[in-house]
Amino acid sequence: MGATTLNGRKENKTPVLDKELITDLKTLEAVETPEAVETPEVPVVTPETEKQVSPKRKKPIGLILAGLGVGAIAAGSFGYHYWQYSSTHQQTDNATVEGNIHQISSRIPGTVTEVLVNDNQLVQPGQLLVKLDPRDYQSKVQQAQAALENARGQAQAAQANIALASQTTTGKTTQAQGDVSNAVASISTAQAAVQEAQAGIPAAQAEVKLAQAGIPAAQAQVAQANANLEKAQADYNRYNELYKSGAIARQQLDTAKAAYDVAVAQKNAAVQGVEQAQARLASAKVGVAKAQSQLAQAQQNVVSAQAKLAASKGGLQQATAGGQDTTAKRSQYEAAKAAITQSEASLKDAQLQLSYVNVTAPSAGRIGRKNVEVGNRVAVGTPLMAVVDNEYWVIANFKETQLEKMRSGEPVEIKLDSFPHHSFTGHVDSISPASGAQFALLPPDNATGNFTKIVQRIPVKIVFDQKSIQGYESRITPGMSAEIAVEVK
Repeated sequence: MGATTLNGRKENKTPVLDKELITDLKTLEAVETPEAVETPEVPVVTPETEKQVSPKRKKPIGLILAGLGVGAIAAGSFGYHYWQYSSTHQQTDNATVEGNIHQISSRIPGTVTEVLVNDNQLVQPGQLLVKLDPRDYQSKVQQAQAALENARGQAQAAQANIALASQTTTGKTTQAQGDVSNAVASISTAQAAVQEAQAGIPAAQAEVKLAQAGIPAAQAQVAQANANLEKAQADYNRYNELYKSGAIARQQLDTAKAAYDVAVAQKNAAVQGVEQAQARLASAKVGVAKAQSQLAQAQQNVVSAQAKLAASKGGLQQATAGGQDTTAKRSQYEAAKAAITQSEASLKDAQLQLSYVNVTAPSAGRIGRKNVEVGNRVAVGTPLMAVVDNEYWVIANFKETQLEKMRSGEPVEIKLDSFPHHSFTGHVDSISPASGAQFALLPPDNATGNFTKIVQRIPVKIVFDQKSIQGYESRITPGMSAEIAVEVK
């Protein structure tokens, strides 16, 4: 199109367009080319058109900036929450589930006759697990019962012997006391005879004939006394040999000895009778001499009576010794009662050993590591199986630098590797009194001069909340790995 100037001339002149407002490349090339005959129609740029064109160039930058802003806000929010969480929680993945594992073993040796459970079976407290052959232990119980009955019989016999010995001792004591009284009376009689002999000297002559007649009788009494003495001596010697061999009691030997002494005394008395008869005869012939002889004989009787008194006192002492025998029998009875007590203890022990043939579960739980079969010969302490009860806890080995604010009773979040989509809750029960290294078989010695500081691990016991493990009681097992987060104050 032409343009009209001030002097009225027309000029052919291509209009100049703003290149920034031309968006079409071909249009821009036509404008800049002078040889172009025809000028294509140029679209009119309006504010609305500019609004439609400008965002196409600015949109990517805005999105990037907006994305960066949102990312920065999200990162800041995450960082804040993570800082807030880590400042109130202590975490570790060095943790395992622990539980009570009861090792089942036999208290007595024996042969397995029954195995009543299988692997992983649920058992109750006192449930019979394994049964051993009871016959050997039943025999021991019967032997103990027989020994008890024998001890009771001996105690009854000892008690009866006490009563018998007591009665015997009482009788012997009474007899010995009577002998003593008789001996005392004999002494009095002998003393009276002395006095009579002293007064009988005038009548000595009248007794000459009587004395002559009495000599043969006295000699016959001597012969009889000798025979009695020989028999008593033979009996005494025989009883003495039997006593030495333990065949008779001391009492029988003492009786034989007393009989022997009596025979000796009788012989002496018979001899003395002869002597008296001869003395009477001599006295008759010699009056004064006979009276003196009678006096001497009377005095001899006194001595004999005194000897009898001494013998009677010996019998009394022997009777008193019988009381000691009663005491000894009482001691035997006490020993028999002690034997009864010992036999009762042996019977209880045999019955207890018999009860051990039944191996029972110490607590409720599940059977694990069963390695016993029927026919096995087991010794004392041989592991048969294990019972794992339903009481579980977690031992978390925290670094010593994590324990500053940790206290008993603080809440804990527990995650088990076996159940990654489920969280359990619990609380801190206690903290170990020493590090794990101190409980090792060979604890480290830091006094060797070559000490490198290493952060130690302290075991912390964490107890499950019972509500959080409902439905998982039979699925949680000792040895599972866990991740622990303790909320500290």
